[in-house]
Amino acid sequence: MHTLPVALAAIDYLSIVRQSSPVELAVLALLVAVSVVSWALIAVKAVQLNRARDQSITFLDTFWKGSRLDAIYQSARNLPSSPISRVFIAGYEELSKLAQGKEGKENAMSERLGGIENVERALNRASTSQITELESRVSFLGTVGATAPFVGLFGTVMGILSAFNEIAEKGNASLSTVAAPIGNALVATAAGLFAAIPAVVAYNSFVSRIKVFDTEMANFSSDFLNIIKRHFFK
Repeated sequence: MHTLPVALAAIDYLSIVRQSSPVELAVLALLVAVSVVSWALIAVKAVQLNRARDQSITFLDTFWKGSRLDAIYQSARNLPSSPISRVFIAGYEELSKLAQGKEGKENAMSERLGGIENVERALNRASTSQITELESRVSFLGTVGATAPFVGLFGTVMGILSAFNEIAEKGNASLSTVAAPIGNALVATAAGLFAAIPAVVAYNSFVSRIKVFDTEMANFSSDFLNIIKRHFFK
């Protein structure tokens, strides 16, 4: 029951580092650095997405319960982490520009349709901008998840080659001679997996959550366009 913890505790990692070749040390240092950066990025991105989710829920509740767009606009400005509120702000500001240009004027149908298209483009630009912001640095996690095992494997292969060269020089291929250096070389593969697994899990989770935001922004944009068509472009 306690075999795994005892086995892990019995590994002398300091001794492994001392016996590692320069290439193995470089690989281990790279994987440790990448793992630290990945965990920091996972924490930052999780906080960002959680805040975006909470503020988006608050904004949607305010939007559907509100009766005046200007009041909703002021509330949206207090929710800067919500991608949906940012999309609304972009659409509302474009609508305000159109409203100011139309005061006291009769507009042809083509001008009305052009106004709707302007609002729609503003919403699309804002949605694209928000998705880009949400996706920033997430690709790093995907890269770590895809490459870290191979980097670790490279370190292991170099360690095994070094071990066999040492064995050839000594002319002794007994189990006690072979086991230690090859076992030490496998630490690089373990380090690669240690860096890759959480990065892959976090990457898939973040991509899935960002897709949800993308869908929600598209749905909100459609609803917002329908509302302004009924009330402002009759």
